[in-house]
Amino acid sequence: MNKQMAEEMHGSRDSELEHLVPMLGDIERNLAFNADAEERIAEHLRKYWAPGMRQRILALAASGGKGLSELSRGALRKLESA
Repeated sequence: MNKQMAEEMHGSRDSELEHLVPMLGDIERNLAFNADAEERIAEHLRKYWAPGMRQRILALAASGGKGLSELSRGALRKLESA
């Protein structure tokens, strides 16, 4: 893979993250009222997000989680430990 291809792939990953964080926020807003909200969010991600999407959002969380709420971070910890 040449440098240009690598940069394009990296750019598309950044672009995808720009969509994943708001998507996760939407899921959180819909499930936050549940006592077990973290588990429900994690389960939603397990069921409905493609493995690559889960990997990217977990990588974001591992690198500091910019843009993620505490509830989302907790759900991602549960997702990762499952």
